[in-house]
Amino acid sequence: MTALKLNNHKILDCTIRDGGLVNNWDFSVQFVQDMYRGLSAAGVEYMEIGYKNSPKLLKGADAGPWRFLNEDFLKEVIPNKTETKLSALVDIGRVDENDILLREDSQLDLIRVACYVKDLEKGLALIQMFHDRGYETSLNIMALSHVMENELHEAFQLIAKSPVDVVYIVDSYGSMDFTDIDYLVTKFQRQLPEKTLGMHMHNNLQLAFANTLVGANKGVTFLDSSVYGMGRAAGNCATELLVSYLKNPRYELKPVLEIIQNHMIDMREKVEWGYIIPYMIAGALNEHPRVAMAVRDSEDRDKFAEFYDKLTSPEMNFPSKIKK
Repeated sequence: MTALKLNNHKILDCTIRDGGLVNNWDFSVQFVQDMYRGLSAAGVEYMEIGYKNSPKLLKGADAGPWRFLNEDFLKEVIPNKTETKLSALVDIGRVDENDILLREDSQLDLIRVACYVKDLEKGLALIQMFHDRGYETSLNIMALSHVMENELHEAFQLIAKSPVDVVYIVDSYGSMDFTDIDYLVTKFQRQLPEKTLGMHMHNNLQLAFANTLVGANKGVTFLDSSVYGMGRAAGNCATELLVSYLKNPRYELKPVLEIIQNHMIDMREKVEWGYIIPYMIAGALNEHPRVAMAVRDSEDRDKFAEFYDKLTSPEMNFPSKIKK
């Protein structure tokens, strides 16, 4: 694993964005400011500060401000940027191009587009717009474990022609292991040799950190993580693990530990994320984490065997189970 000792990796911490899926983006301004200061002191290269989606296009949505980033608000929260760049994620059909400033007028440096392979052309159209306005861009292809080979091949042809800077391998369901990561990274590298690659892993099977290291060892540059692993359902690869393991002299572990002790311990008492059995079951069965999240929000939250039966018995109806 000597390749991991090289200094060409970039950590992108997505605690505020992905962690917001746990608490409806109910983060205080103080917490976000402390997160930015801490990650900056730790040497983390990027902090994802939320979604750049439009509340007009998500009618009825009631969430904290990090769900719908406003540029004026963002400049008040982070008036003085450090070397740590800021990123935001957008979803297909939920971003208003009138809300996107030129990069020189924005606090954001990187805008990431999340899309399913069926919406790739729409995603790449957004990429082109953000690129034209001066932003770094990434394409996060979701639910790769449910994408057919022919779909992926067609996607590569379109992606190769686009100006996107970073293409992400995303384990949306937390169902992948090292063989899957090795296979996908090799495929992406061969088909997209001119593109920088990224990894976004979920921890349903407690493999997010290990899978991230597999990708890193194969030359993947952008490594997503979150402090204390905070993210939707089972959460993500932990930032503190990457900072401590990668041996890059720019990284300092102590500032991340301070974020955890000052904020995350108490937060973890109030909201749930991490290795929980229903999330493990969903990952093992390659199911969307929403099915497990729905169970954890019900009276049957700890009926693990019953939940397993519902997911594995075709004669049983499970209305929360989504179709991909």
